[in-house]
Amino acid sequence: MTPHNEAELGSIAKTVIMAGDPLRIKTIAEKYLENNVLVNSVRGMYAYTGTYKGVKVTLMAHGMGMPSAGIYVYELFKFYNVEKIIRIGTCGAYSPDINLLDIILVDKSYTESNYAYTLNNEHVNIGLSSIELNKKLSDTASRLNIKITKGNILSNDCFDWYVTDINKYLERIPDYIKVIGAEMESFAIFYIAKMFEKDASCLLTVVDSHYKKEEIDTETREKSLDNMALIALESILN
Repeated sequence: MTPHNEAELGSIAKTVIMAGDPLRIKTIAEKYLENNVLVNSVRGMYAYTGTYKGVKVTLMAHGMGMPSAGIYVYELFKFYNVEKIIRIGTCGAYSPDINLLDIILVDKSYTESNYAYTLNNEHVNIGLSSIELNKKLSDTASRLNIKITKGNILSNDCFDWYVTDINKYLERIPDYIKVIGAEMESFAIFYIAKMFEKDASCLLTVVDSHYKKEEIDTETREKSLDNMALIALESILN
């Protein structure tokens, strides 16, 4: 056990699907997992282990932002012998070609954060997802006939809608990154996976946009999030 995770060794699966919101994790576990058991509730960061179509899997919350997500991911890889982590989350769109409720499979995650420098004395600003894991997720989405878009995203230290001048911020992003969305956790997850030579990927549902002046109702939003969870769960069967 760690100060942040009371789960006993062996109670967490080799593959963990993570989301920021503990209640989202609870909902997915109750809907999809067989024989699910709550293995962690410290600070309300629920973790449930059960089986999906006979395959052992753990669903766990990681909170908001890289500092929070980084703690749980680091401990899962280092102390709980986890091999693969798939984050399912939400993001904002930074491309006019991306619509609300589109699902993005992240390729690269760019950040201005000093997260890597603080953690590991490296000046690194780009985190890479797992090629192998991304292929499984992409193939699974195709099999389920769920459309996904592959691309690069920003991983921010703050909620981008509160940035005082978003245009100045975007001007600093290198052109070659070609970001299509933004969230707050994936860089830390990718970087820590690289540290431990493990695999990590990230699926994101677009829930707001800097281009689309639209709103989505709760039922439609939850259905899209459900599709993302289904892709992640079905991918572990391969």
